[in-house]
Amino acid sequence: MKQVIITGSFDDLKSRHIRLLEEASKLGELHVLLWSDRLAGNPKFPEAERLYLVQAIRYVSSVRIVNDPSDTGPIKPDLWANEDTLKLDGFPVPPPMPSLPGRKKVIVTGCYDWFHSGHVRFFEEVSQLGDLYVCIGNDANIELLKGIGHPFFQQEERRYVIGSVRHVKECRINTGTGWLDAEPEMYEIKPDIYAVNEDGDRPEKREFCARHGIQYVVLQRTPKDGLLKRSSTGLRGF
Repeated sequence: MKQVIITGSFDDLKSRHIRLLEEASKLGELHVLLWSDRLAGNPKFPEAERLYLVQAIRYVSSVRIVNDPSDTGPIKPDLWANEDTLKLDGFPVPPPMPSLPGRKKVIVTGCYDWFHSGHVRFFEEVSQLGDLYVCIGNDANIELLKGIGHPFFQQEERRYVIGSVRHVKECRINTGTGWLDAEPEMYEIKPDIYAVNEDGDRPEKREFCARHGIQYVVLQRTPKDGLLKRSSTGLRGF
């Protein structure tokens, strides 16, 4: 297989970065040379957090922090990829990741509007319980629950970003309304476990799980070791 290299800061990771990584990965085994804080100048996010996020993207084989963007280390690249050579239009639906026999089905729900390391940490923890299905709120329902100006990113873009995380088996857009907007999706997926973080714990969710024999798990919002605690609200500014 060809060895493909991309280099950059990947600061404030967004859908355009992930599209670049996805398309580059189609050319061969993808390796990212991630710019150090010194090389990036004054990045919004420190190198440890940027490293954690890029490593979480399913299209990436390896990531290494570099002070020299031409330092390929032990990798002998066949190709260097960049935005100018790849078509990055649209937000294709990431295909479901394969399942291992006997794994439980775990569902999480939410807006997942401004992607950050806290989302990845939550998915990483929850995926240890079973195959992870992330069901994101549709645009109309997010506006209903959170008000005008929400969500910041439209539903197809959010589904693409979350579905590209290696800990996520599949990402779907909810078709219901209210705090139980994932109810139709839960009837289809038939999860064994419904996991929420402490901010997302609501009586409606507990009652639904009790009625349908679904295990309800509440996790604390704890960042990855060494990283700052993040929230979409804090990053958006509203």
